[in-house]
Amino acid sequence: MQRKRIWMMIVNTGIVLFFCLYFTAALNYPGGSQADIYSSGFSWRDNYWCNLLDKNAINGALNGARPFALAAMMVLCITLAFFWIWFPVFAKMEKVKIRIIRSAGIAAMATAFFLFAGPHDIIINAASLFGLVSSIGTLYGLYQLKWKGLFTIGILNMALIVINNIFYYNKGLLSYLPVVQKISFVFFLLWISLISLNLSKSG
Repeated sequence: MQRKRIWMMIVNTGIVLFFCLYFTAALNYPGGSQADIYSSGFSWRDNYWCNLLDKNAINGALNGARPFALAAMMVLCITLAFFWIWFPVFAKMEKVKIRIIRSAGIAAMATAFFLFAGPHDIIINAASLFGLVSSIGTLYGLYQLKWKGLFTIGILNMALIVINNIFYYNKGLLSYLPVVQKISFVFFLLWISLISLNLSKSG
């Protein structure tokens, strides 16, 4: 019980640290977005997370946000990999399912970390595919635990992923994608955090 609490609190600590580094990176972004390459600073409406990872900002200036964004990315990948290593164990899933969720989760985060190096679309698609497997496994675990509320939130997360893809491949909706991505990202990490909190309290 005590070990479970420690492991799951590590996940929540990692999520909080990620957000702190994310906001710090945003504060240090020089400027430029898909809407206006000459804009100043980071636009929560028009900039993507990936913009913080680039060597140069869209306006051409050296990107002072990059070190913080890389640190945030490292923290996030380690945190989520850690979650998918331990969640299926604490959810008392079968050995085969534990291995699948662990392998897919680690592969997703190992792939996602190299988002800064490109090629962007290939890395995103590969990480998303692995992440989908581990997320479906997480949903299965929540179903087994009979945690209906968190299972429902997980389904909504899947719906948001579909919406993201619709916006990404529709040029008329692309301008709204940065906002949709941020909402999806926060919603997903809130889901992971709530699962971790519940696991830390369960027997």
